Parts: sequence; C-alpha cells; structure tokens
Amino acid sequence: MSDFKGSISIPKDGTPWAKFFRFLGPGLLVSVGYMDPGNWATDIEAGSRFGYLLLSIVLFSSLGAIALQYLSLKLGIASGMDLALASRMQFGKKTNLFQWFLAEIAIIATDIAEVLGSALAFKLLFGCSLLTGVAITCLDTFIVLAFAGKGFRKIEAIILGLVATIGICYLVELLLLDLHMPSVLAGYIPSLSLAHDPHSWYLAIGIVGATIMPHNLYLHSAIVQTRKIGVSEVEKRQAIRFSTIDTVVSLSLAFLVNSAILILAASAFHGTGRNEVADIQDAHRLLEPIMGSWLAPLLFAIALLASGQSSTFTGTIAGQVILEGYLNLQLPSWKIRLITRSLALIPAFIGVAWLGDDSTGKLLVITQVILGLQLPFAVYPLVKFTSDKKLMGSFANRRPLKLLTWGLFAVISTANIWLIVQIFN
Repeated sequence: MSDFKGSISIPKDGTPWAKFFRFLGPGLLVSVGYMDPGNWATDIEAGSRFGYLLLSIVLFSSLGAIALQYLSLKLGIASGMDLALASRMQFGKKTNLFQWFLAEIAIIATDIAEVLGSALAFKLLFGCSLLTGVAITCLDTFIVLAFAGKGFRKIEAIILGLVATIGICYLVELLLLDLHMPSVLAGYIPSLSLAHDPHSWYLAIGIVGATIMPHNLYLHSAIVQTRKIGVSEVEKRQAIRFSTIDTVVSLSLAFLVNSAILILAASAFHGTGRNEVADIQDAHRLLEPIMGSWLAPLLFAIALLASGQSSTFTGTIAGQVILEGYLNLQLPSWKIRLITRSLALIPAFIGVAWLGDDSTGKLLVITQVILGLQLPFAVYPLVKFTSDKKLMGSFANRRPLKLLTWGLFAVISTANIWLIVQIFN
C-alpha cells in the first residue's frame, strides 16, 4: 500500500466537481466487503426463516457501518496513519501482536467466504464439483497479480464494473418478483417478535458481522491516503467531506444489495412456505420453479461470481495494510495473496470434504459469525484513536459522535457476549 500512498493527485485549481470526482473510489472498494458471499448466506437464511423481519437488522448494520467507516476515513486523512499503524504506534508490543492476530483471523475468515462463494458460483455456472470450484479459486491470485502494477485508479474501475454487475443482476431479479411493498417496508421497523428466538439472534449477529466487517475498518483508513490532499486543515476538511459523500453513496448501494438478497429470499422462499432454505445452492435451485424463469438462477450465479471476485481485490489490499501497519512488514502483493489464500483454502477444503457439497451455507454463516466476534477488537481502537485530540487535533470526535460510536461498540460487544454464552450452553 505504501506504493499507492499519494499516487492520485487532486487539482488545486479545479472546480469542486473535478476535485470530488477524484475522491470517488475508496468508498466503492469498501462497499465490496458489505456485499461479499458471506452476506448472501446470512441474508438468504434470514429471509427464508423470518421473512422481511430481519431487514431492520440490515438497516441498523448499514447505518452503523456508515458511522464506523466515517471514523476510519477520518483517521486516515487527519492523522496520516491507517488503523493498523496507529495501533502499533499507540499500543504496547503484546497488545499490538494480539490485535494483529485477531485482524489476520478476520482476513482469513473473509477469504474463506470468498473461496466458498466463488467456488459455488463456478459450480452453479459450469456444473463442476464444489471441491473443483475451490481449486479453481486459486487462479484468482493471478488475476490480482495481473492488475497489481496497473495503478490504484484501474483497480477502482474494475471494482466499479463488478459492483455494477451485482446491482444490475439483483435489480432484474426483483423485477421478476411480485413484491408486496407494504410488507417489505414494514420489515425495516424493529420487531420484538424475534427477541425470544435464539436462532434469530444468531442470524442477526451474522448479519452484523457480514455487514460491518473488521478488515474494512483497516482498509478504508489506508486507501483514502491514495489521494494527495496536502497538509493544511482546510485541505483535510475538504478531503473528509468528499470522502464522506463517497462512503455514504457507496454503502447505500451495498445496503440496497443486501436488502435485495434478503427480500428475494423472503418473497421467493418464506412467502411460499419454504422456511428452511439456508444454503445458496438450494436458493439457486429453487429460483427457476418459483419465479418461472431460467434467467433468475443465471443472474443469481453471475452476481455471486462477481461478488467473490471483487472481494478478492479488497481482501488482498487489506492484508497488505495489516501486515505493514502492525508488523512493519512490507511484502509484495503476490506473496500476501498466496499466504492468505493458502490459509483459506485449507479450512475450505476440509469443510467441504467433511460436510459435503451442501455445506456451503453453514460454512459461510460460521465465517460471518467469526467476523462478528472479531469486530469489537477493531471498533475499540478506532473509536479511541479518533476521539484522541493529541492524535486527531481539531478533527477529534465531538461528544455526540463519541456517544453514538461508543454506544455502537457496546451494542456489538453485548451481542457477541450473548452469542458466546449461547454457544457454550
């Protein structure tokens, strides 16, 4: 990542629109993590089991994500440090190593979801076995390598194309459905009817883990620094303002995609009495007979492949940020990709071989719960650092934002403690 820092110039004499255009991109890369294959598994099972009721969790998670990603971009622009580097500078050696270990687990869990999602997409599109699909995902390493030296703006353009593919596919899917919009909109209102169902809590935490992803907090604080913004307070404030708009727009798109996945599952499966659809393969198989079109499962598989491949790029970049920041270790992107993908392939192979081709949904949900459990350990330092006036100066969080983000940290931590208690009971 150090090679890309300040690589995109901002015209000092340009119009506000010209400057704003140069800031577009980092939010899009971050949004990829909010619509990766792990989200699909949790959203499909949530929609199948509980209809539209967990749309309120998708909404809450998306709003929380915008708040935390705002802190992340502000840390990167105001301090000139990403979250991993700030942790190394502010914490002791033991705490730093512990934080690095948890961040690496989050990266591996994210990559397992990418492996499983991409492998399943290959199976659905080409009819190969899931194990063969897992093996094919090794090749995406070479895709990353092919574009590693092309410049950061090229990577952002590729991600834009993949995200647009996902969005178009789901727009067409929803147009094929006969949605009852009052029921859909009612799902965004929190309901107490799910409070006593342990599985709804499990899925809710999975949705939070799939939506607010730990590695995105590290990623965003680094990639906003690809813009060469200057050192004055005025320039930094302008950069924060433009980057915030970029983030809100991009994460709103991710929110719509996540909503679309859950709505599709709720309408197509829960609405027709199929309340036990928890696997992406089952969802794909049932779409054609339920929706009456061969186009529906094809678009579903194409969007899944685009989701997995776009996550490959951001996962590689986040891995670089974590290694450089926590360990001051700079490795070529191909080495990081090989290490991370190898660590993800082993559990993916074991899980599929042990549990069978129908295990993808369960394995994906597990990865998202793991990410949810890791999240407080990334949120705590982020809120702490951005509230520190010595580090942030005039950009430090003010009282309302402190209360909001510490409250969000408390909610996430409490939910995770509850989940751990339920697992061991």
